[in-house]
Amino acid sequence: MASQNHDEDTTDQHDRLTRLIAAEHRAMALLDAIEAAGLVAAGRSEREVEKDIYALARESFGVEKHWHKRIVRCGANTLATAGDNPPILTIGDDDIVFLDLGPVFDAWEADVGRSYAIGADPRKHALCRELPVQFDILRRRFREDHDITGADLYAHACESAAQAGWRFGGHIAGHIVGEFPHARLPGRKQLGHISPENPARMREPDAFGRTRNWILEIHLVSPDGRFGGFYERLMLGEAD
Repeated sequence: MASQNHDEDTTDQHDRLTRLIAAEHRAMALLDAIEAAGLVAAGRSEREVEKDIYALARESFGVEKHWHKRIVRCGANTLATAGDNPPILTIGDDDIVFLDLGPVFDAWEADVGRSYAIGADPRKHALCRELPVQFDILRRRFREDHDITGADLYAHACESAAQAGWRFGGHIAGHIVGEFPHARLPGRKQLGHISPENPARMREPDAFGRTRNWILEIHLVSPDGRFGGFYERLMLGEAD
């Protein structure tokens, strides 16, 4: 009987991860569609872009729910974190923009983010290139250390960013993700974050004994504190 229960648990965990990956693939396709439609462009306000993203997601991808607000940030607002509500800005001719989207597909949450350099500023283009590099560095650290805690990985995010010539701008470096709404899972909220406030092993099961699946967030800020960039997606425990 124990073996049967183990097989059922393994199947359930595999199914959950498969559904999360499928949701992320659709969210990435949404980002591609946003780019193809030219929604992120100089002269457009953050609010205009956000409204068009909502319409595109609903009309072309059937998205009815977003588990968090659709975030479009440009200029000085790229220094703000998800919980902030800075004044609405308009994208400039020489700017940087990031998107942070949380669409729900078939009751499964996705959480994806990308950054775009508008214009020719080499520093902004360099930051956009560095974001996925830092993602890979932190994901590799997670895969190599099976006892790593949320606090450990956050500290490594800050150290790695500094070594690359940037500052880490996020209060957290990621969080758990799952069935909508994952935010209502029982237990201390901090244990679902990659942050200094999480001393627990990231591979500890959730309150229901299930494997926790993590989103990794990279928020880099320029050394002079004038602009930032953002990138996020699923961080899988083994090779993608």
